[in-house]
Amino acid sequence: MVTGARASGKTTTAAQHVEQVVRLDEPGTAAAYRADPDAALRRTARPVLLDEWQEVPEVLAAVKRSVDQDATPGQFVLTGSVRAELTNETWAGTGRIVRMSMYPVVERERRDVPDFARSSFLDRLATSGLDDMTLPAAPPTIDDYVHLALRGGFPEVAYRQRSDRARTTWLASYLDDLVTRDAAIVDTMKDPAKLRRYLTVLALNNAGMPSDATLYRAAGVNAKTAAGYDQLLTNLYVLDVVPAWTNNRLSRLVRHGKRYLVDSGLAAAAAGLDAMTILNDAELVGRMFDAFATSQLRPEIAVRSPRATLHHLRLEAGRREVDLVAEVGAGRVVALEFKAGVAPDQADAKHLYWLRERLGRDFAAGAVVHTGPGLYEMGDRVYAIPLCAVWS
Repeated sequence: MVTGARASGKTTTAAQHVEQVVRLDEPGTAAAYRADPDAALRRTARPVLLDEWQEVPEVLAAVKRSVDQDATPGQFVLTGSVRAELTNETWAGTGRIVRMSMYPVVERERRDVPDFARSSFLDRLATSGLDDMTLPAAPPTIDDYVHLALRGGFPEVAYRQRSDRARTTWLASYLDDLVTRDAAIVDTMKDPAKLRRYLTVLALNNAGMPSDATLYRAAGVNAKTAAGYDQLLTNLYVLDVVPAWTNNRLSRLVRHGKRYLVDSGLAAAAAGLDAMTILNDAELVGRMFDAFATSQLRPEIAVRSPRATLHHLRLEAGRREVDLVAEVGAGRVVALEFKAGVAPDQADAKHLYWLRERLGRDFAAGAVVHTGPGLYEMGDRVYAIPLCAVWS
């Protein structure tokens, strides 16, 4: 079962790995599968893609019966855009379905250099430091990074040479559908206007750490409504709440999560931001860079085995803060700070040094990931690395 935001490329990708595609959002096909899903499945070639399966949730029970009779793996690929399990009484699939998350396209894919046999960025950093890091001949500038972040990773935008106006029009349409049609599939009681306002506030604070109360006041909603919106947007695969990291060697840690919209282009469109507005605001450009950089790492983590877990770290009153802390196995962590600057210095790495001293040998590596061209060591197991090294 491949899940992810609408228009992230699930059907197009899955269709390349099957013999037959069944589109359950087509009325005639859906009617046949509702009438007798078992018979309809028997007529398919294997492997078969059951696209938009949530339109006919009864098909999952038929898949279960088929798999119980023939346990050969890989017979069925299921794709959908919403967590239909929340709104339908369906078979959970435990032990028979492998769930995979699909995120919008990253630069490593768009530039046609996936090479997933090569270790992930986090593994290279943890095991080899700078030795296995490479850069393109012409590293991007801060303007280039902002342009990439504004474009985002939805394939319809990422793989087409669209003008800024065409891109913003497509993303605006996506947002309209998200808060009306898609949200209604999961929860018919949500007010589209309030949801859109809350989404705008989230986008304006993307990758930031405002208090929950600050978000609620800005959006004009109460805590219960905001919690419902957070869950709804998570169920639609557009919101990722990175949990706070806990460790018995650290005290007074902030416990609430760090909110990200999973696509930086969608976040910019929701907030009404353009390149000049972002580049002229140091806080905005920093959070946009953080959000874009994190979006480049999610798919690597999703396919990593064993899967790493992402967290953020913040002490009360913001005295210490690390943008991302990734647990990479055996108690070891990789810590990342994102800096929209061309030449990080010792001050930019001070929280990484602090964490290294607290964790000792469990601190595998840390990096200030930045927008400049420099690739250099900043101290024991701490490095300055341009973001483009992730996809180079």
